[in-house]
Amino acid sequence: MMILPFTAALALLFASGSALHDDALTQPIPGNPDWMKPQSPLKLYGDTYFVGTGGISMVLIDTGDGLILIDAALPQTVAMTEASIRHLGFRVEDIRYILNTEAHYDHSGGLAALARGSGAEVITSSIGAAALRAGRADAHDPQASSLPEQPPVPDARGIADGHVVRLGDTAVTAVFTPGHTPGSVSWTWKACEGEACVDVVFASSLNAVASGSFTYTAQPEVTAALRASIDRVEALPCDLLISAHPDNSGGDVKIAALQAGATPNPFLDPSACRAYAERARGRLQARLDREAS
Repeated sequence: MMILPFTAALALLFASGSALHDDALTQPIPGNPDWMKPQSPLKLYGDTYFVGTGGISMVLIDTGDGLILIDAALPQTVAMTEASIRHLGFRVEDIRYILNTEAHYDHSGGLAALARGSGAEVITSSIGAAALRAGRADAHDPQASSLPEQPPVPDARGIADGHVVRLGDTAVTAVFTPGHTPGSVSWTWKACEGEACVDVVFASSLNAVASGSFTYTAQPEVTAALRASIDRVEALPCDLLISAHPDNSGGDVKIAALQAGATPNPFLDPSACRAYAERARGRLQARLDREAS
């Protein structure tokens, strides 16, 4: 019997529609094909693992007393996510918390199904939690006019900036980074291999993207919030960066290198957060320049 490579098995799972059936929580939401591209799970460092797709980051943390998952991709990728978690030797039912960076369907569309399957509590900012409970983006979101609705997460819980989610021997801290969305949150924690520990940052999107009549020029408070968030991410202790979209920080290249066995670990880069912030700062200025012209 031929055994398919894991990515091929994921692709077959996705193409077969076995993740969908008639389940309202996993009905597909159209999006960028790269967001649905199968990606083998891999260890990033210590007990921190990448379980996302080719275009959407998701991270699993083994705390020693249950699992923490960050982000959920789309409804139609839930079965792939669960398969990735099982492939690493973990149980979906052991996820205790699912943390969310932003209430956009490409990062939170799968939350309702994953929360149901695991029994996990979904946690994000208060603004983000309200959007998750409603199943639609906040009215003040720069992309609100073009974003589709997603399966609501009725029990999503909002927390304060700086709140620490503790489980086992792991403490994950919420760092509010609004601007791309009003409720965006980045998350930080330490990952260790023996006594060698590194500061990990899962950074929310910092891109200045808008739709409809929204302009950053006409919303100076949103622009100021995004600038402050960029500065905040830049200043974080940061040895290992995961950005919400891997290709926004070169994470896609690092994933491919790590999967190929590259040494030293390509994700260990103390300049990554600074580079990510500088890229976001440039994109914001380019957006403002286009609006001005």
